[in-house]
This record gives sequence, C-alpha cells and structure tokens, in this order.
Amino acid sequence: MGASTEEVLDRLSHPLPVHIHSAPPVVTGTDKAAAAIDRKRARKNPGDERSPRKPDLAPLRDGDRRDLVATPWELLATLARATTLARQGRGRGLAEHWQALKYCQALAGNSFGRLTLTDEGQTPEQSYRAMQARELGRAFGLAVAERAVRHRFPDRLISTVDAEPVLLAGFAKSGSRPALGARPRPDFFIEAWRPGEPSSVFVVTVNGNHQVATKRTSKADRSAFLQLARAGERAEHLHLGEWNTTPCLLMSTELLAQEGIVVNALQAPGSGLLPPRPAEGRGSANVNPEAAEGPPEKNLTYAGAVPLPPAQDGVARFHDGFFVPRRHLAWFAQVLARTSAAAQLAFAGAGEEIAPYLTTKQGRKHYAQRTFAGSSSVRDASHDMGPAHFVGTDQVFRLGGNRVEAFSGMATDLYELLAAGRVEEYRHRAYERRGTWPSEVTAPKWGPVSFGDDGTVMALRMLPPRANTSPAPHP
Repeated sequence: MGASTEEVLDRLSHPLPVHIHSAPPVVTGTDKAAAAIDRKRARKNPGDERSPRKPDLAPLRDGDRRDLVATPWELLATLARATTLARQGRGRGLAEHWQALKYCQALAGNSFGRLTLTDEGQTPEQSYRAMQARELGRAFGLAVAERAVRHRFPDRLISTVDAEPVLLAGFAKSGSRPALGARPRPDFFIEAWRPGEPSSVFVVTVNGNHQVATKRTSKADRSAFLQLARAGERAEHLHLGEWNTTPCLLMSTELLAQEGIVVNALQAPGSGLLPPRPAEGRGSANVNPEAAEGPPEKNLTYAGAVPLPPAQDGVARFHDGFFVPRRHLAWFAQVLARTSAAAQLAFAGAGEEIAPYLTTKQGRKHYAQRTFAGSSSVRDASHDMGPAHFVGTDQVFRLGGNRVEAFSGMATDLYELLAAGRVEEYRHRAYERRGTWPSEVTAPKWGPVSFGDDGTVMALRMLPPRANTSPAPHP
C-alpha cells in the first residue's frame, strides 16, 4: 500500500543529503569517455574532425563537493522555477512548472538516511523513464550548480534561466517558427548579479540516468561519464566575449546509485562577465532591445563563429558555436535580464504581461494571444506567508485520493514592478530584500514550502474534503 497524503507531504518537507561525486577520477573517467566517443565517430565517419569540448575540466571547489542537504520539495521547486519558459509552453498552456508535481511521490529517504527514489519513482513506464531522468536530472543538477554559484558570490543574487529562449533572441534560424535546430548548446544560464555592477554568467548542463549502480566503477558511472563528455561538447559551443572565458558547470545525476541519488559534477574556469546596465532608458532591462535598436546584425553567426587561439603556424582557427562578441555583451545582458523577468512572471501565473519582455524570435506573439478555455495559468491567487504577501497562481490535483493545492507566486510588490516593466527597479528592490525571506521548509496552514532568494515561493497543502451537494445518480 502506498504512502498516505499526509506522509507524502511530510517527507517532501524533510531535509535529506544527496551525495556529490566530484573528484579527479570523475575527470579521468570523463576524458576516457570522450576518447571513446571520438573513436566511435571516427570509425563511422573517417576523416571527420574531433568534436570540440570544454578544456580544463576539474572537480568542484572543496566546499561544493560536500553533500547537498535539501528537502525533496526544494528540489522540485528548483525544477519548477527553471522551466517556466520551456519551449513546449510557449502557447501559454497549463503552466510548464507544474510538471514538477509529477514527482511528489517519487522521492524519499532510504536506509542510509539519503535521498533516493521511492518504489513509485523506480518503476515508471519505459517510455516515461527518459523524461524522468531528464527532469529529475535538472532538479538535482541545478540545485548543485546554484549552490556552487552562491558559494562563489555570497554577496549577489542568482537567476537561473533556460538557455533556449535566451539564445533564440540572437541565433534563431529563419523560418515560420523560430528555432535553434539541433545545434549543441548548454541547458541553462546562471547569472550572479548585483544592481549597477558587472554580473557573472555560468553555462550549465544537466543530465540524469537510470543505470543501476553496484559500485563506483559500475555501468552507471560509465553512463555518467558519457553524459559529462557530451556535456563538455555542448558547453564548448557557447562563448561570451572571447573563447574559453565563460565558466561552466556540468552535472550528471545517477538516480539509482546504491547509496542513494548521486550527482556527478565538474566545472571549468572563467569569469563570464557582462557589463552593468543603466538604471533606466536605452540599454536598461526596462527597454526591449528589439524595440530600441533591433537584435545585433539581425542574427548572430553560428557557423565558424568562435575564434580560437591561432595554430602553431599562425593560421587562424574557428569552430561553430553560439558566440556573443564583446561589442554585443551589453545586448546579451539586457536580453538575459528580461528573459529572467518573463520567467518569473510566468512562475506567478502571468499571461499577457510576459509578452512585452520577449522579442519576436523568442515567441512574444504566443504570450500576447488569448488561449482557449481551461488551458491558461492565471495570476488569481494570493496568500500571506512569513513576512510578505504573495500573489501568484495555483493548481488543485489529487494525491493519494485527496485534493491538494499547489501555489507558486512572488512577493506582491516585486510582482507589480515586473508587471509594470520596471525590471531595474525590481532588481534593486529584490537585492535589498535578500536574506529577509523565511528559511523554514513549512509555513502555517501549509505543508512543504520553498522560499527563493528572489522573492518567489512555491507551496503545497492538503485541502479539506468537499461535501457532497447532491446524491450520486442511480444506475
């Protein structure tokens, strides 16, 4: 018999450790996996050049290798916050971040006292396993990556943004529906920022796998190394300013490791600096760069765009990639901040308010249009939690036969600033209020709760049963 609704809500609020595997053997295993990939490709297509990969991969810093201690709900909220502008949600269908609710019953503690998959989490349909690995891989990988960036920049706020909508603004392929095609790219950007100062941007890749692990040299390890090797290729296809100055974090999550869920992690150095923006007017995040001056050169070049150090004979070298030249870094900073604002509004259930933040190539018209009945996520819920009033959206679903309400939103004053298009003022206000949000994992009248440093919240609670207002029909 499965756990009751009360038991599920309780374990979603219980902090548990997740092991981080980030040591020299991970680098060695990833290098070997990369060499194996290259040999296989060479046999299949003789003469093809070796795929470029991120150089100088290394383990995480000492403090970032410690176990990550978090509640399952905090991990699911990390996934939710990062996926509000997912590509499949451009039509403003049921909010994409609610996909995290699928995993309410999938995570719990094991006999080692570590976070692991429950019986329900370990037995998904075969066609569903890839989706579970991808989405839970994002939840765990991003949680580890965000912690690493916070440790590096304790005096800044961080924003995690889906890379695809950001890149669409400057690299969309021509056609009736803008797309990036099959070009290799990272999954997310994490921006560490403070108003009025240069920000640092990390590119992040996140993967997960269901390989069964029995020891650290198991098939699951090899699968993780292959994922990290391919992640190094994707990270190498994005550079800001010049080659190899953008830091990256690569994550591969083993969901079925023997001791519990394990995140394999590597990093590569860099500053990833973006120039500061003015507080208002042209060049600020309050202004749509498309309306102000248009995207740079209409579309940035992808083929042969990344300038590499010259060869020993002095011959210039290039490889394909998403490359933002220094002269366009201010534009990229503007797009990144506005896309992050759009994602936060979507998390709080906004609809048409999102459209002004996106360019045509990012799919602005899909958010400007009204949607059909029953499909929209509407900002029509509000609750007092801790020191603030939050406004947002909710969803009611069944869990163990009981009605459960999920709520996601933002502090009302911060939401109103974004809804009014005042991004720079929002960033100043959010930065001033950092550290004032509750750290508790529950709230009065609620079950599991996750408060974000940016003034967002995601919460869950069981609703009272509905009284029958009419008798059941006779057969």
